[in-house]
Order: sequence, then C-alpha cells, then structure tokens
Amino acid sequence: MRPKSSRREFLALGLSLPAAGMISIGPMSQLTTSAAGPSPDTAGGLSYRVLGKTGLKVTTVGFGCAYTSDASVIERAADLGVNYFDTARVYQHGNNERMVGEALKRKRKDIILSSKTPSMRKEAALADLDTSLRELGTDYLDIWCLHGRDKPEHAPDDLIEAQQIAKKQGKIRFAGVSTHVAPVMIPFLVKKAAFDVVLVAHNFTMDKSTGALLEQAAQSEMGVVAMKIMAGGSTTMKATDPLFLKLQQPGAMLGALKWVLRNSSVHTTIPTMTDMAQLEENLKAMQEPLTAAEEKLLARRLEYLAPRYCRMCGECEGSCAQGLPVASILRYLTYAEGYGQFAHGREEFQALPAALTKVRCDDCPSCTVTCPYRVQVTDRVRRAQELFA
Repeated sequence: MRPKSSRREFLALGLSLPAAGMISIGPMSQLTTSAAGPSPDTAGGLSYRVLGKTGLKVTTVGFGCAYTSDASVIERAADLGVNYFDTARVYQHGNNERMVGEALKRKRKDIILSSKTPSMRKEAALADLDTSLRELGTDYLDIWCLHGRDKPEHAPDDLIEAQQIAKKQGKIRFAGVSTHVAPVMIPFLVKKAAFDVVLVAHNFTMDKSTGALLEQAAQSEMGVVAMKIMAGGSTTMKATDPLFLKLQQPGAMLGALKWVLRNSSVHTTIPTMTDMAQLEENLKAMQEPLTAAEEKLLARRLEYLAPRYCRMCGECEGSCAQGLPVASILRYLTYAEGYGQFAHGREEFQALPAALTKVRCDDCPSCTVTCPYRVQVTDRVRRAQELFA
C-alpha cells in the first residue's frame, strides 16, 4: 500500500465533482463513486439518512460528546434538530454520560443515544451498561457499542452474547462496535454479521480503499457512523504558519466534514463540538456543498499532515522490534496535539503496560517500522514519549 497521487491530482479530481453528487474521493487515490445509498433527505435545513438495518432516521451531522463540557451546547443541538448523540462510559472519567443525560432529558424520546463500553469481559460490560443507563438517566440505549476494537479478538463471542442479552432485556435496541482500523475490522464485522452499527475513523487523509470498506459495511446493512473526521484538527501546526491562520478562520475546517458527508455509505458523523460556534459551523455541512476553495484548503492541509498523521491503515501492526503499538501511540499524540486534549492522550499512553511506556526510540539503532504513507514514525513516537512518559 502506498500513496497513489499528488496534490495536483487530488485537486483535479476534487474540482471535477458535481456539487450535489454523493461522490467519495480519496485524496491519495483515483476518483471513486459510492453507490451504497441515495442522497440524504432534507428538511428544515437538516439532512437525514437511514442508519442501516436499524431503520433509524439520523441527521447526517450528529454530535460527538467526548470533549464537550458545556451541557448547553448539547441541549442547543437537540433543540435545533440534531438527533444522534454519541458518548461512552470512559469519557471524562464517566462524567460525560452524566452531563449528556442531563442535557438531553427533555428530548430523550426525540433523539438517538449511543454509548460504549471499554470492558473486555461479558460481566464487566453488562455492569458498564447498567452504570451508563443510570448516569444517562434512561431505561435504554438506542445503540450500545464495544469501544475501540481494532482487532477481531477484541470483539469475542462472549461480548456479542452480552449485547444480545442486553437486547433481550430491553436495555439496548441495537449493537455496535467502534474501531480505528477499518481494513482489519470491517471485513471481520461483515462476516460475523452480529452487529447493527459500526463507528469508524474516516477523513480526507484516507485513500479510496477506506471508502470501499465503508461501502462494504453499508451494503451489508450495517449503519455507518464516521468519526475522526477532522484528521486531528488544526492545533498541530505552529501559530506562525500561514496555513494555521487560515485553518483558524471560521468555516475553515468545515470542508473536512463536508468531504465525509459526500460519501453516501456514511449515514451520520460525530464531530466534536465544544461550543456554540462549532455547533453553528458544523450544521452548515448539511446545507452547503463542498466548495473548490475548501478542496484546496484540504489539499494544503493534507500536505502538512502527510508526514505527521497516522491513517490507521493497520499496516504497521506488530512491526516494532520493541513491541510498541505504533498506531495507537500516534493516535494518543493526535489527542494532545490535534484536539488539545493532553490529559486524554497521556492517560491513554500511561494505560499501556509499564514495559512499553519505558521504551525509548532513541535506544534503538534503527526503526523497524515502515509506514506506507511515509509518516515519520520515529519522530512522532519519540514526541509522544517526550510528552507522556
């Protein structure tokens, strides 16, 4: 696997798109058409798609609550008609669910609520579910996901059984999985045919193979929820960089969300929204097509990200001589540098086995990891070690 096209090719492909078409392009690939579903229904400035076999009609822009601390932003989103809200048992040490539940209690019957468990055993997962229901102040979840499953062995049969038990008890309506590694997990999930929904990382840095995997999931009637849409935001850049200044302007990162929404295999998205300005901006993605100017901005952003941002392709799995989970560590670094969530990144890093947190890239004579996208792995992992260790 390797990057397949230049910035010039990306722009040429992007600018040839019909404004209203549901076309998905990979910035490092040739133009591909997604035929997994029709254009979204629209009403009152909002657009909707059906979330796979769940039959749930969801706004194409949902709300990722992970980093939100202001309940009024969530409440306002619901008042404006956003109807998909995503949280997890682990977000903000459990406080996020409590806040989300309080913000949405007036709208519970009008919204679709999703939460996730990090637990790896059936009994612990079911206990998590009971805690989630209590904290959210609800009798049921519309969707309950296994959280952060990047290998098939992370979604074993006993956890699938836990989800089925929860369905029979009326505690959940549908079962899902969240994953950062589409190439590994989507073929497994499709074959397993035990899940109703998949939350998957997808953004403009990824090539056409990811789009094809999302189409595969959608054609198998799984609901597809896109996350990591902004590819790390813009805070990774130096404040003196002219591109950084452009990305800080209102609407600058809106193109990344619009880019994802053009793929009809994506049923909804869960961008992070921490304030009213972000909410207002993101809602525009349901009303406005991706512009040529936004395409150019994404292309410039891609050039900057090329050596820095992990595409979560799974190709480096097991290739570090010291046993480091390289892709995960690069993701932790993105939490800190891209989203400004240093505490979250450090917490994830420190949760690794002690033998791994003690590893230093400087101790190796050469790196055994080769990234197909030419990410500067040694520099990025070294940076994570400096920040978190």
